[in-house]
Amino acid sequence: MRIADRSLALRAAAAAVLAVVAFAGCSAVMPGAQDKADPTGPGPGVTADTVKVVFVGVDLRATSGITGFKTADAGDGAKQAKALEAWVNAGGGIGGRKMAAVYRNYEASDDSPAAEERLCNQITQDDKAFAVVLTGQFQANARPCYAQRRTLVLDATLVADDHETFTKLAPYLWSASYPDYDEFVRAFLASLDQQGYFAGENSAGVVAADTPPNRAAYERLAVPALKRLGVTPAVAWIDTTDLGTLNAGLNQAAVDFRAKGIDRVFFLGGARMAPFFLTVAAAQSFTARYALSSFDNPSFLVNNPSTIPREGLEGAIGIGFNPSQDVPDSVYGFPATDAERECLGIFAAAGESFATRENARVAFTYCDAVRLLRAGAQSLGPNLNAAGWSQAVRALGTTFVPAAGFAGLLGPDRFAAANGYRPMAYDGGCTCFTYQGPEVPFAG
Repeated sequence: MRIADRSLALRAAAAAVLAVVAFAGCSAVMPGAQDKADPTGPGPGVTADTVKVVFVGVDLRATSGITGFKTADAGDGAKQAKALEAWVNAGGGIGGRKMAAVYRNYEASDDSPAAEERLCNQITQDDKAFAVVLTGQFQANARPCYAQRRTLVLDATLVADDHETFTKLAPYLWSASYPDYDEFVRAFLASLDQQGYFAGENSAGVVAADTPPNRAAYERLAVPALKRLGVTPAVAWIDTTDLGTLNAGLNQAAVDFRAKGIDRVFFLGGARMAPFFLTVAAAQSFTARYALSSFDNPSFLVNNPSTIPREGLEGAIGIGFNPSQDVPDSVYGFPATDAERECLGIFAAAGESFATRENARVAFTYCDAVRLLRAGAQSLGPNLNAAGWSQAVRALGTTFVPAAGFAGLLGPDRFAAANGYRPMAYDGGCTCFTYQGPEVPFAG
């Protein structure tokens, strides 16, 4: 191996090992959470006058400093939480109660199951929260911990929350901004087929997070879909919870794909495996035509050319459901929707502004969570609890539209509000991803 290649490989390994604690992991499920739900009376964190809501912000500065990855500034999370508190309370609060917002900063470089347990204890026992807005909590014990404590989770993390996970943790796990992972997998593969990604190919490499939800979605949805297309997958399961096996898995995947002559590679499970894999693949002299999605944070890929070679993105296509992490404002005007404008107005009233949509990526998910909390609680009165709120939210139908995405859809047996995506492709002219077609619904 040349010295330059060895240096790149070592840097990629360090980046993967050090940054996985911020970006990688899994969402485990525990049965029985729904049995604890009672549709009458107040839930935890609810008094006659107030509702406690905790907003988690992930601090990536230490990780970015070590790995060299650039992450766009997401603004002042504590200030954003207070802006939402002021807005919702000026409009009658949540179910007639004042929202008491608490901001908790979480150091990404210290992430571990033990750290997640401490955070869960702090939020459920010390803060006594009715709801928590999660951003970047990837460890297996995070979501089940909150569900067991009867704390409503509004998940703003790009992880594989499949329908089974939502159902097992019902009524406590929801997403106000992102789609159900089952719906995503169906749409992703269907769109790739429509875009001719598999044309003339009888095999494809799959870099997949080795998590229970992702494995289940792969077996139930991806394998049958690929079989119908005549494509045999070569899957590399990446253990994203173990620092050593993550790096080993990414390197081995690139070596195996190269040996098998694979020239199509796509990603399932999020966890920012894509940027780490592209970096490792370059060091292994492996390249392919990649298929990506919002789960892979395309903006992050193009914002780090010194670490992630842009030539590796040539020909890349996929689907996007989160404009703030898909495309630049130059190709999708900012703001573009009424929901974006409403949230920007809320933050502007508190003196918080954003130069680009990417800078607002976290703020929009906070705003979506509060807007959904408020919408579902309006008529609950003394019965403001997760079970009652869940029933009310499902009645919203298409009236709730996430600021972090496109169309919205809620209804029976739905736990994720996002219902729109657009095909996208890498454009070497702008060195960015651009949308290639109109919005398509995930369901309905």
